Amino acid sequence: MRRIGLLGGMSWESTELYYRLINEDVRDRLGGFHSARLVMASVDFAEVEAMQVAGDWAAAGDMLAREAQGLEAAGAECVVLCTNTMHKVADAIEAAVDIPLLHLADVTASAVRAAGLDRVALLGTRFTMEQPFYADRLRSHGIDVLVPEGGDRTLVHDVIYDELVLGVVRDESRAAYGDVVRRLVEQGAGGVVLGCTEIELLIGPDDVDVPVFATTALHARAAVDFALS
Repeated sequence: MRRIGLLGGMSWESTELYYRLINEDVRDRLGGFHSARLVMASVDFAEVEAMQVAGDWAAAGDMLAREAQGLEAAGAECVVLCTNTMHKVADAIEAAVDIPLLHLADVTASAVRAAGLDRVALLGTRFTMEQPFYADRLRSHGIDVLVPEGGDRTLVHDVIYDELVLGVVRDESRAAYGDVVRRLVEQGAGGVVLGCTEIELLIGPDDVDVPVFATTALHARAAVDFALS
């Protein structure tokens, strides 16, 4: 089994989910007392969030690149960046290490295409929804991407930062997200990409009427595929 390197803490709420999903998958595939061989670097999300707000993506890239180098030095054989938004600096991380970065958008695109879809809604932080780094990566796989309109984007972003990263899960927010998805489905979305790792704490396949692509679960499964390949 190859050793997985988790680069997390953005937020720790979703990184905890990564850890559990990866270990459950290894147990289910190998049986017995098996668990994943992994190392983790967990950053202080307050520092990263301040860089996001300031638009200082270069500093954020430098920080995460150093953390990835630490994972490699600790024996990691791949890097799993446990956040959608910070894939904005994926290139900086990839340039800093000699081990592969399992890019979350590529993993997600493969699942969308396998489901026979070519148009999806994308929910995430404002950075993920409004900047091209994530949607363009999906589009490079032949997938059309729809994002919420202005007011809905604000709602989706605020629930992530004011509630989910703090471990707060509210039924009212779940219903509001369902309304956002329905409006995007009316515009032609055939599925919804939960493009923020915390969103899986709030909604799932039972909450909307189209296929749901849970990026944390997909990423965790890809990490186990790599480890056992």
